[in-house]
Amino acid sequence: MKKKKILICLAGGIALYKAAPVIRQLLKNDLAIKVAMTPTAEKFVSALTFATLIKQKIYRQQDWFESEKVLHVFLADWADEIIVIPATANLIAKMATGLADDLVSAILLAANCPKYIVPAMNEKMLLNAATQRNLAWLKKNGVNLMPTSRGLLAEGYAGRGRLPEPAAILAWLSDCQLAKQDLKGKKVLVSAGPTVEAIDPVRYLTNHSSGKMGYAIAEVAQERGAQVTLVSGPTKLSPPQGVALIPVTTALQMQAELENHYEAADYVIMAAAVADYRPVRAAQQKIKKGTDKINLPLVRNPDILFELGQKKRQQVLVGFAAETQQLLVNAQEKLFKKKLDLLVANDVARQDIGFGSNENEVYFLSPTSSPLHLAQTSKQQVAEKLFDLLLAMTKRK
Repeated sequence: MKKKKILICLAGGIALYKAAPVIRQLLKNDLAIKVAMTPTAEKFVSALTFATLIKQKIYRQQDWFESEKVLHVFLADWADEIIVIPATANLIAKMATGLADDLVSAILLAANCPKYIVPAMNEKMLLNAATQRNLAWLKKNGVNLMPTSRGLLAEGYAGRGRLPEPAAILAWLSDCQLAKQDLKGKKVLVSAGPTVEAIDPVRYLTNHSSGKMGYAIAEVAQERGAQVTLVSGPTKLSPPQGVALIPVTTALQMQAELENHYEAADYVIMAAAVADYRPVRAAQQKIKKGTDKINLPLVRNPDILFELGQKKRQQVLVGFAAETQQLLVNAQEKLFKKKLDLLVANDVARQDIGFGSNENEVYFLSPTSSPLHLAQTSKQQVAEKLFDLLLAMTKRK
């Protein structure tokens, strides 16, 4: 059996030293490995270090001009997969825009094989709109991106953009290989975002939900092979590519669309923050200021999650509990009251993981096991863990 051929592209960053233990471990997996370095990478760690590690030639910028082969095309064609570590903001920008002004960027432009990149940079560079746009473009076009870690940066303060530890990188690479299409053939129904209940043509009742968690769930499900329907209240987010988006505004509209798609679904994940109440009657005209007080009669919206639980057949039903106090107590009550297979609980009183944030810290609760804590991480990683648990649950049934 032929060995899988892995080309590792090394870019210049302070965290480059972490690539060495990653390569050392990959060598134990019976892989054929070649390494290419950018000129900047050689300023941080010498090519000799990696040549000693893999016991063969390292491809450097000077080889591009001295080789008898069209070197960047040769290496691009040779590789079954390419790993970029660390992927700097500069190299990510080159990949997203098709710039090929050195050996490594030319290889990446010429290669048609799967690419796995591990970004690392200062938090301000990571969160810059240009970098976010470049990362989004790469992801949309099939490049596999590892989420960055939060921790002490080279500048001496904590933030996002830190290169994950070698063990985490290796685990992610393994997951990318082994769990890519494990939802193939499954239908996943996701709700996301807030609902909006009109008071008059100008004002409304709603909540702070951004929809980011639900959209991350839909995106991960689609990437893992599922057919995904996303019923979403109003958000500022773009729907993930390949996901069927059904936009709604009110709780009643959301209920109707979820019920329309519920019967065919294998997994139903209710991440939306549905308004508990709505005005009895929305005013036809803007309510003018008059007295110091106003009476606004409200009526209870349907408990969509509860009603879906009563109708459950083959569906695996997941709910979310956004709490500000007694997190696990309230979550346990909701889990059993609504006949859920899994409940994801988080503390929205915390600003770093509350509504609108890019990260979350959650507990997963099921009727048959103790709560499982997932430390603060990206919402994409929460979604990945969610589906890992759901697939494990369904295998046991």
